[in-house]
Amino acid sequence: MDKYRDFLGLGIAGNFALHLAQAGELEDFKEIITADEAAPKGMFPFYLPKRVESAKEILNTYPLSHSAIRLPNRDVNVQAEPEVGLVCKLEYENNKLTKITPTHFGAYNDCSIRVAGASKISDKKNWGASSKGLSDNLIKIDKFSEGGVMDSYSICSFLKRDGEVHAYGEDVELNGYSYFYEKLLDWMIEQINTQKDFGPLEPLSQYISTCKNPADAIISIGATRYTPYGESTFLKSGDEVVIAVYDRNSFSPSDLLKSVDKNSYNSQNMSVLAQKVI
Repeated sequence: MDKYRDFLGLGIAGNFALHLAQAGELEDFKEIITADEAAPKGMFPFYLPKRVESAKEILNTYPLSHSAIRLPNRDVNVQAEPEVGLVCKLEYENNKLTKITPTHFGAYNDCSIRVAGASKISDKKNWGASSKGLSDNLIKIDKFSEGGVMDSYSICSFLKRDGEVHAYGEDVELNGYSYFYEKLLDWMIEQINTQKDFGPLEPLSQYISTCKNPADAIISIGATRYTPYGESTFLKSGDEVVIAVYDRNSFSPSDLLKSVDKNSYNSQNMSVLAQKVI
């Protein structure tokens, strides 16, 4: 999955109700005040395509894989984070971001280290190659607004361990995101242009300018809620994480479970990310 090496990689924190609490991250954002209580808490970089002196060097390591998650070489807990990833075109004027156009969407794993006291969100997000996941089967977006293809899509996830399949994330509709469609685009543009180096957040506009204003980005729009099993279960070698973004009009939850059990997926109206944990 090398085709996104020149893309900027960004993520959103706190765009699905209750996820931050489940992930034990509410304390990290206690100083972040948002104008809207339901608004996401901020954005973070997970990959920078060019070296930025003021950013951590690890962010230049390309982390995306469609087949594996490689655990860190240290004793830390790691959880999968089932999300929707957007492939986006970016436009600028006078060195400021003016437009984000999502072109494709699909299953994404914002796999994260669970450690208290990390100085920045990104410290938990990129620890090397194959620390993130993006499906190699993405779905074209006709319009990123109500009435478009994404209206009928849901996301679910599973963990396969020792021959058993467990529901890892809740099965939820994409319009369950706190901010979505035009509201999300407007918020992202404002957040990227104005976010400061404060608390767990980083100065994204500075990073992007130093990267020569990339024309393309992968943006993960926030992790969904865990099931009780997912909330309390960390990844170990030998597991397989499966995240599916699927059309509810074409598949039922039981259809998804059968597909995961058989390791056989329909490439129509479905984006699946299946990653072996190594």
